[in-house]
Amino acid sequence: MEFITLTGESCFTAPEAKKLRDQINKSAPVRVSTVSGSWIYYAHLRGDAAAAQQKLKQLLPLPDDSSSPSNEDGGHVRKCYVAPRNISPWSSQATSVAHVVGFADQLVRIERGRVVTLAFEEPFDDLSHHFRYGLYDRMTENFSLDPPDLAVMFAQGEPAPLEVVDIFSNNQDPLQALKDYNKTCGLAMDQSEMEYLVQRFRELGRPPNDVELFMFAQVNSEHCRHKQFNARWTIDGVPKDRSLFDMIRNTHKATPDHTVSAYSDNAAVMEGFNATFWAPDHLTRSWRLTNEPVQVLAKVETHNHPTAIAPFPGAATGSGGEIRDETLLMPENSGNDTAVTESGEWRGYHKPIMIAGGVGTVRPGHALKRETDVHNGAHVIVLGGPAMLIGLGGGAASSSSGGENADLDFDSVQRGNPEMERRAQMVINSCVALGDESPIAFIHDVGAGGLSNALPELVKDAGYGGRFELREVESADSSMSPLQIWCNEAQERYVLLVNRSGLERFVNICQRERCGYSLVGTVSKEPDKELKLVVTDKGSKDYPYPVDLPMNVLFPKGRRLERDVSSRKPSWPKLNTAALLKKAVGDQLSDLELFKKAVERVFRLPAVGSKSFLITIADRTVGGLAVADVAVTATSFDLKGTRTGEAMAMGEKPTLALISPAASARMAVAESLMNLGAAYIKGGRFSGDLRRVKLSANWMAAVNHPGEGAALYEAVEAIGMGMCPELGISIPVGKDSTSMKAAWKDGDVQKSVTAPVSVVISTFTVVEDIRRTWTPQLRRMEDVGETILMFVDLAEGRKAMGGSALLQSLGAVGDEAPDVRDVELLKDYFDALAQLHESGVVLAYHDRSDGGLLTTVAEMMFAGRVGVELILNNIAKSNSLEDITEALFNEELGAVFQVRASDETNFKRCLERREMQQWWAKTSFDMQKLRDNPACAESEYNSILDEDEPGLSYNLTFSPSENILPMTASISDFFGKTPRVAILREQGVNGMAEMAFAFRAAGFDPVDVHMTDLIAGRSLAEFVGIAACGGFSYSDVLGAGQGWAKSILLHQNLRREFSDFFNRPDTFALGVCNGCQLLTRIKELIPGTEDWPVFVENESQQFEARYSMVKVEDNPSAPSVFLHGMNGSTLPIVVSHGEGRASFSSPGTMQRLSESGRIALKYVDGRGRAAQRYPLNPNGSPLGVAGVTSSTGRVFALMPHPERTILADCASYVPDDISKWGAFGPWKRLFSSARRWVG
Repeated sequence: MEFITLTGESCFTAPEAKKLRDQINKSAPVRVSTVSGSWIYYAHLRGDAAAAQQKLKQLLPLPDDSSSPSNEDGGHVRKCYVAPRNISPWSSQATSVAHVVGFADQLVRIERGRVVTLAFEEPFDDLSHHFRYGLYDRMTENFSLDPPDLAVMFAQGEPAPLEVVDIFSNNQDPLQALKDYNKTCGLAMDQSEMEYLVQRFRELGRPPNDVELFMFAQVNSEHCRHKQFNARWTIDGVPKDRSLFDMIRNTHKATPDHTVSAYSDNAAVMEGFNATFWAPDHLTRSWRLTNEPVQVLAKVETHNHPTAIAPFPGAATGSGGEIRDETLLMPENSGNDTAVTESGEWRGYHKPIMIAGGVGTVRPGHALKRETDVHNGAHVIVLGGPAMLIGLGGGAASSSSGGENADLDFDSVQRGNPEMERRAQMVINSCVALGDESPIAFIHDVGAGGLSNALPELVKDAGYGGRFELREVESADSSMSPLQIWCNEAQERYVLLVNRSGLERFVNICQRERCGYSLVGTVSKEPDKELKLVVTDKGSKDYPYPVDLPMNVLFPKGRRLERDVSSRKPSWPKLNTAALLKKAVGDQLSDLELFKKAVERVFRLPAVGSKSFLITIADRTVGGLAVADVAVTATSFDLKGTRTGEAMAMGEKPTLALISPAASARMAVAESLMNLGAAYIKGGRFSGDLRRVKLSANWMAAVNHPGEGAALYEAVEAIGMGMCPELGISIPVGKDSTSMKAAWKDGDVQKSVTAPVSVVISTFTVVEDIRRTWTPQLRRMEDVGETILMFVDLAEGRKAMGGSALLQSLGAVGDEAPDVRDVELLKDYFDALAQLHESGVVLAYHDRSDGGLLTTVAEMMFAGRVGVELILNNIAKSNSLEDITEALFNEELGAVFQVRASDETNFKRCLERREMQQWWAKTSFDMQKLRDNPACAESEYNSILDEDEPGLSYNLTFSPSENILPMTASISDFFGKTPRVAILREQGVNGMAEMAFAFRAAGFDPVDVHMTDLIAGRSLAEFVGIAACGGFSYSDVLGAGQGWAKSILLHQNLRREFSDFFNRPDTFALGVCNGCQLLTRIKELIPGTEDWPVFVENESQQFEARYSMVKVEDNPSAPSVFLHGMNGSTLPIVVSHGEGRASFSSPGTMQRLSESGRIALKYVDGRGRAAQRYPLNPNGSPLGVAGVTSSTGRVFALMPHPERTILADCASYVPDDISKWGAFGPWKRLFSSARRWVG
């Protein structure tokens, strides 16, 4: 065995290095003049090290002068080394690439670290100073002044032993001994649980071990067992006859209609529509549409505890977090995340809420688990990544107040590896596509508690016991103890039951997707014997049975928590808004100036201001079924123009809970419904019928804080027993987090911040017609004629200011909360919405919420880029500052509609759009500037002032509905000779479904082809075209598309296969996004592409998800096979990439490519001119390069996604005359052109 070190390219861009230097200089005793750094690659080799090193130089992105890093410091320059603490996701992916291209016999593993060079202005040696924490992630990385010891980094140590916790020894009190262990290890068990364990292990005649105690703590933690929601409650001495969960279940009992699955598997399923299921046929691999009912799945997840400890890895386990270690300084301290109660307590979100939700579809046969599907002896399988020493004790830690044990908090956070999740998901998708032949009999995800919770729950729910072998669990670290293997929370894992008859098929699917799996045991059940959970360890002679327990020990029946709490009714002072405003900004200003100050403060509050800094970094179009930019999706791909879909909306009003927990919960439900009102909800049988609407309720509270348990009960009761049953809406799914308190010590002073009772309501329903979805975009008079805005006030004139954004910006709470005072009025409102959707008279819609009526109208203005005049006669009681601010800034229920005018309108006041939008965008701009390239952030912020930019539009030189296919195409289809296209994918690719459908809609037979198929011997000779799809192949660890490219270029057979394909004159190739990056990296195999650029990191240094304008500039002398009749067209297209900036080898190659007419697609502004300015040019490509063609026109590589808007309805913007297009949008023409060329 041998280790080598290679120095890579710079790990910092110039803006990143400057930002890091400035951050260090805020706290370093000696100023730093420059910061620089390089990636360092560490390789563990076997065999011929010299040959392996040469291969690695081909594989890794190394500079020309690659050499080992020096450890010699000189002058004021100091080097420091940052390396992963555990096996990183980068290592897993890079090692996988290396093994695929044939290095498996020479490379054990490769890892990546950084060497950071600091140049101080004066001599300085003390790098133990706390400023170093800005150089690395303390949770996932190690910091050293010396290069890491590679023997230690790659060591495979001996397994750590099991520990017996002998609570019965030495005449000690067993209960006290267990209490001590519970506190030391942070198991968060309560008194009754520890008494129970002492009794049960005394009955078993032996002491417990660490594995059993950790497992019991995780399985029975609040996080996993929802003990607070199942508890018996006594409030102010009065016993309550219902638990919190009873009241939630009451909504389903009252309205079970249209719900398929409730309170099962952390998700709910509701009835959908008859539609299609789109997936590859398991025999032919051709993508097929299957007509069947499509049911709708609703799921919302919270990951509050890990996100508080480590925002990036913590949020990655739920969805994707963003802002880290940054503090946004608001002007004049206007608004923050805390409030001081009347008793002097600090309330806020030092323990934040990280919520991730989604709507999906599920096949009817898979909506419910059935015990009868599992046979005795079925295999227990762990699917996904290996066990790693991360996330230990997360279930228990999430059930504790943050800060009780900082080291345990740190240990309890998981890390994400999304590409591994993708591979596991592809295995599941492949099994789902098999329908009734799916080998998966039962499934459970691995979350809190790791395998120690997931595997026992899996076999219990199936009605069995289980026997497992610990050493069969795939592990990335051989030194892990039984406890660590069994209880770690390494992510991207599922546990499954597969009957013996389905095992071979399941293994074949896993191997095709390159997804790890472990056969760890079997289920077992013997007649007349109690079910047992047995975990063996063949690697230990001393402790061969880490777990040997009856199942009922782990899952005790009949145990319920008893809660006896007191309520605390707040008493907030009455407030005069105008007086508060004058106190905050000065009483020398005029009422008009004071009003402007109020507007600015509200618009710059994070809850109100623009969220674009978060929106544009998330891929909102993958899958090709998203409708506009609201949370409406099409049901499925369909060739007949079906317009059904699903809608999701969210609502939350946590600040109101400081005044009235019940009002807070009711208003959260109402806000989610008001947002949902933009969608055309499937009609019911009577007026205001909302039975098809389903809610997810995610509850957050610090239940052990005085008054908060009673407040939570009040909030749950308000909607569980009152509002939701009255509306006919059920809550079939949800989650709770009941330790929302952060505590710490400042010196010797104990401090804490407690979150108010918070419920986030997510609303789901099915949509009758996705084309009738409303948006807040105001329409221009030149497009629709004269219009008026109609305000519907569901508060019937009440103007409670409590909890409003304005009061929050002024450091106040308020004494009266907005509320839902008339449920019947809300039902009538939704009846009216249904009629308005039917009539088609509404042009724009926006509900009143955060920021009040003024914010509602302003956001509509910003979306439509138009001005508005407001008439306040019927809204404000007088023109006094107090009345106007209350009228425009209260957050009671209401909505604004834009409709065409039927008579003249009167206006009193004109609002200047540009300056207001800059206030509104300022918060997003400040956050974006901290995170991204500041120059790009400034460019986008300044673009608000460009009144002449027309925005998105369609200027087409062709008709989207035109049929351009020749007669021969119909003839070949009739005789079953439909041309076949390989829908090519690699591990991590995610855009194959929409790509396949685009080619199917154009008349091709799309075939699912994984790179493993080609390695196994499948040939490209049977295909007329290949389409390389978008996504993140190998997580782009070697650079975007490079791992995929290297797997072809460095694999002899694959290199020959692709070269032969590209040299056939009857073939075409399309590469989109990651596929574009692939084609440009293997251009040496593609004739006529020598001047092509490669695509590198966006100039903004951030993933960009936008709709951008592009222009088709086809070369008449060598036309692209994909762009027939499209030349000169300008139209919007989806952009979704992090590395899309075209980089040419020299200015000469760029000039030659441009002059040859092979830059076929360019980013343009709204006037059709090449875009050089961000965000119109989303990645900084010179000349606005978005796509390039080969000299033959047969190969087209483009970064944007034409395949994602194939359906006419699935685009951010479509014109009013969309009906002329038919079922498909203009980008279908690109695929139809290829079908026309094939003939």
